Amino acid sequence: MSLPLTIAAVAAALCFATSSSMAQAPGADTYKAKCQMCHGATGMGDTPAGKSMGAIPFNSPALVKASDADLIAATTSGKGKMPAYKAQLTAPQVAAVVAYIRTLQK
Repeated sequence: MSLPLTIAAVAAALCFATSSSMAQAPGADTYKAKCQMCHGATGMGDTPAGKSMGAIPFNSPALVKASDADLIAATTSGKGKMPAYKAQLTAPQVAAVVAYIRTLQK
């Protein structure tokens, strides 16, 4: 492979990697800022705050089979000990967080 083709291949790979990480960044960034303190970096609810609040791990069967609409409603309006985030997050931010949560369930 010639040098120009090698450079082009590396540039294309970097562009793909950057665009896919940027697509995830809004949900991940919001999760880290608003959710991680209770739900933990991996969504297991294993932080001190999560343990004291009884945060359910995201990989629990009930949350895995919950619809996106259910998770959006719980995030927006609160559920159990989880506070409502309708005043702090926009609808697109909540949808992005739910999409990010789905990645933690795998």
